[in-house]
Amino acid sequence: MSTSAELLARYRQSLPSFVSPYYAEPISIDNGEGSWVWDLEGNRYLDCFGGVLTTMIGHNNPAVTAAVQKQAAKVMHTSTLYLSEPMIELAEKIAAQSGIPDARVFFTASGSEANDTAVLLATSYRKSNQFLAMRNSYHGKSFTTQAITSHASWSSTSLSGLQVTFVQGGYRLRSPFRDLDDEAYTAACVDDLVQLLDMTSAGDVAGLIAEPIQGVGGFATPPDGFFGAMQKELSNRGILFISDEVQTGWGRTGEHFWGYQAHDVVPDMLTFAKGVGNGITLAGIVARAEIMDTIDVLHFSTFGGNPLSAAAGIATLDQVLADDLQGNAKAMGDRFHGALQPIVDRTPWITELRGRGLMWAVELCHDGGIEPDRERTTQLLEACKTHGLLVGKGGLYGNVIRLAPMLNITADETDELIARFSNAIDDVGSLTT
Repeated sequence: MSTSAELLARYRQSLPSFVSPYYAEPISIDNGEGSWVWDLEGNRYLDCFGGVLTTMIGHNNPAVTAAVQKQAAKVMHTSTLYLSEPMIELAEKIAAQSGIPDARVFFTASGSEANDTAVLLATSYRKSNQFLAMRNSYHGKSFTTQAITSHASWSSTSLSGLQVTFVQGGYRLRSPFRDLDDEAYTAACVDDLVQLLDMTSAGDVAGLIAEPIQGVGGFATPPDGFFGAMQKELSNRGILFISDEVQTGWGRTGEHFWGYQAHDVVPDMLTFAKGVGNGITLAGIVARAEIMDTIDVLHFSTFGGNPLSAAAGIATLDQVLADDLQGNAKAMGDRFHGALQPIVDRTPWITELRGRGLMWAVELCHDGGIEPDRERTTQLLEACKTHGLLVGKGGLYGNVIRLAPMLNITADETDELIARFSNAIDDVGSLTT
C-alpha cells in the first residue's frame, strides 16, 4: 500500500498545478466511519469539513451504503432518455421540500452545472444576458459560473457572454455599511441595488443569484430578511431570484431546511448539490414549471439523476427527515457557538465568529483591525490537523477557517470538536505571544 508521501509525489506528477492539497504534509484519507476518518498511516481525525460539506450524514452511513450497493447490483446508469424510478422518486421528494409552487426538478452532476443551468433558464426566460450576483460570491468553476463569481482568488477568466453587476451582500465585515444595525444594513444594500439597476442596466435584467450564506466566501451571513427585502425590488422589475443552496440546503443551517427560508422569500429557482448524496455525485435545480419549460429543445445531463446517485440521494434525504437532522444541526450548532464565542471574544486575532446551525467560520485578522492574517490562518489549519481535526479554509483573503460537521454529529463529538479547536487556537496563540 502507498504512503501519503508517495501519493503526494504521484499527485504532483499527474495532476495540474492549480490543484493543490491542504497542509504542509498532505494526508490521504483511507477510510471513514460516521464523523471520523483515518489516513493511510492510521491517524484518526474528526472530520468537520466532509469533503467541502459533501459527506453530510457520516462516512460509510449504513443506509446510504446499502442503497448504493443494492442499486449497483441492478443498474448504475440509464440517463433521462429512459424512465428511472429512483430519479423520479427523488425528484418528487425534492420538489415537495422545495417550497417552490408547481416545481420541476432537473438533475445535474455538480453544483457548477446546476448554477449554469439556472443562468441558462433565467436568461432564456427573460431574454436578457444581464445578471446580478453578490459581492464575495462563489457559484462554480464552469465558464458561465465564473462570470457570476465575485471572488478574485477563484476567478480564472474575465471573459463572458453575460453582463454581470455585483451588488452588496452578506459579507458585512468589509462592507462600507458594516457599522449599521441589521435593519439599516439591509436598507442600505437594497438602496445600492436600486441605484445599480437604475444606472447600469439596459432594459430587463434576467436574475439575481445569491447564496443565503456564502460558502467559499467564508460563511458570510446576512441579517434575516435580507433577501426578502431584495426580492421586493426585484419583483417590481420582473427579475428572477435564484437561491444557491449548494452549501446551505438539507437543514444545514438548523433553523430551516433551506437557507432562503430565513428571509421571508420564496425563490423562483433554487440549486442544490454536495450533501444531498452524502458523497455521491448528485446536484440539480428546482424551478417553477413555466421557467423550466422555457427550454423547448431536447436537453439532458448525461450523469444527472443516474439511478446510483438517485438511490444515495433518497437514502440521505429520508434519513435527514426521519432523524430530524435539521433539529440536531440547530442543537449542536447552539452548543458549539455557546462554547466557542467566549474563546473568540478573548482572542484578539479572531475578528469574528459567524454562521448558524452546523455552518460556522472564524475570520482571522491582525490584532486591532480587519487586515487579513493569512499566516495565522495557515497556522490554525495546521494546528487543527495536529489535534486530529479536519476543517476548511476560505474567505476572500484566505483568512477564514470553516467548520461544517456532519448533520448527525453527537453531543460528545461536538464537545470533542470544541476541545480540539480550542487547543488548536491556544497553540497558535502561543506562537505569537
